[in-house]
Amino acid sequence: MSLTRRRLLHSGLAGLSGLGSLALLPGTAEASDYRALVVLFLAGGNDGHNCLVPTDGAYTDYQRARTNLALARSSLVALPGTSAGHSFGLHAALAPLAPLYAQERLAWIANAGPLVEPASGQQVRNNLVQVPPFLLSHSESVLIQQGWTVQDDLSGWAGRAIERMPGALRHPLNTITMSDGRTLVQGRQSAPAYFETFALPQHFGWANLLQADSAEVQALRALASRQSGNVYANEYLRGLQRSVDNAALLAAMTESASEPTLDFGSGPLGDSLRRLARLLRGAKALGYRRQVILVQWGGFDTHANQRGSDPTTQDAQLAVLAKAVAAFDEANRSGGLDDNVVTLLMSDFGRTLRPGSGGGSEHAWGNHLVALGGPVAGGQVIGTFPDLTLGGPDDGDRQSNGRHVPSIATDQIGATLMQWLGLPASDLHDVFPWLVNFQQKTIPLLRT
Repeated sequence: MSLTRRRLLHSGLAGLSGLGSLALLPGTAEASDYRALVVLFLAGGNDGHNCLVPTDGAYTDYQRARTNLALARSSLVALPGTSAGHSFGLHAALAPLAPLYAQERLAWIANAGPLVEPASGQQVRNNLVQVPPFLLSHSESVLIQQGWTVQDDLSGWAGRAIERMPGALRHPLNTITMSDGRTLVQGRQSAPAYFETFALPQHFGWANLLQADSAEVQALRALASRQSGNVYANEYLRGLQRSVDNAALLAAMTESASEPTLDFGSGPLGDSLRRLARLLRGAKALGYRRQVILVQWGGFDTHANQRGSDPTTQDAQLAVLAKAVAAFDEANRSGGLDDNVVTLLMSDFGRTLRPGSGGGSEHAWGNHLVALGGPVAGGQVIGTFPDLTLGGPDDGDRQSNGRHVPSIATDQIGATLMQWLGLPASDLHDVFPWLVNFQQKTIPLLRT
């Protein structure tokens, strides 16, 4: 028999130490004030050139530059109207996302990526501007996209922003990661909670955290609360205590909502987003206010065999992605979260416009990103769509391989979303230090 709400809160929250009155309990905030950002990070560097394709005269430039990677114009799923000076179509595998664009709840963000300052292709080629370090390296590009500023701390822009928000918006589950990656949601003084994809959060080893009075939970809490004369042991015990506390809160949050019955597809991504949709419903029901959740998935480092039906190709992965993301959006709408959740799709970097020698593409810079959800001003391509000629004005590569210099900074996207969550404008430069070089701090991504 399912737990009643009162019993659930008693069992799931009982025994938590050091959490104070951080907007944990129902009644401390109106449910309608809940807002969450979900960042789905596509690992490896997704090729945006084969996701969003111009269908007007610029298609000729695309086809000439992409040669064997080019999608046939007849295969593209047309998007309604024109935007950013072009008409567009989507990769056929992304067809489930086309209705969301038509419903004006999904927007593309053209040619975005990390920038220290505004830059053009010619300025980059001539070394006239400062650019982020370690460009084209997977590990460093992931960190920089997620907010690492190459300083002493490894915090991310969402983690730093949460720490600068008003106290009424703060709670222990402000930031969550569903993978080993955590930079985006890592704060300077705070760490994210971990939400397991394949196991219910109430199971902490042999202990069921929803049964607070059981011998197993009592033994676990007694162990976590111990003190030691060894500084390393004490740090381990503090980490264990945080893990137990977070798991108990996640268990209560998950148990308070039903899992959506939509078809998310099979596999890790569908499982993750189905579980996450349930968690978000529970967070709103229990009166939580602000959350950022990081989900990482995919193998988009397609140096070879980018096209085709093999599960490792971009073509096949995009089909899995679109099905799961469309179901996630529908789950949020049907679960009463239409105005509460924004989902942002990011990746390490874009890929070269010119194909590589193995039927794939190489590491590049600017990329086309996706944002969706009720708060998104959808049905448009935001920003300046790049010129698709090799060696053209947006190409920052001296060998003319089509490594586009971003025209929108990742920090501008992050600042837009973090202000929506509640970050004061006065704290933008602390959270996004490179924004000091940009006159325009945000982009028109959200409904006003």
